[in-house]
Amino acid sequence: MTARHDGFKDFVLDQLADLRGLTCRAMFGGYGLRHRGIFFGIVHKGRVYFKVTPETVANYTEQRMKPFRISSAMTLQTYYEVPTDVLEDAEQLAIWAETASAAQLSRPARTRTAATARRSRAAQKSSPRS
Repeated sequence: MTARHDGFKDFVLDQLADLRGLTCRAMFGGYGLRHRGIFFGIVHKGRVYFKVTPETVANYTEQRMKPFRISSAMTLQTYYEVPTDVLEDAEQLAIWAETASAAQLSRPARTRTAATARRSRAAQKSSPRS
């Protein structure tokens, strides 16, 4: 199997070249970005999306950026498109990437397992609706 070439992904990685500890991995038709092992970004169909928090989402929405839309039925509200002017400025992009990555460090660890999620969905289905 030959390696897939994606010029946009290469451009993003070039822009983030000074961000030490950055890795990129193919996933679901796009690429996942990690900084020091922490997943913080998505490159998909010529766009870059970074992880947001309630504190950082305004930086994106003020510039009319939209959340990552996987399909017409599913949108990830925790990943927003990076504005073009930020993407084109390597220094700014690195700052935004570090902020997105650091946001992952400060959040509490998830303790919900797949089994817990299944039990929760089963309980919701069986509870009477008013």
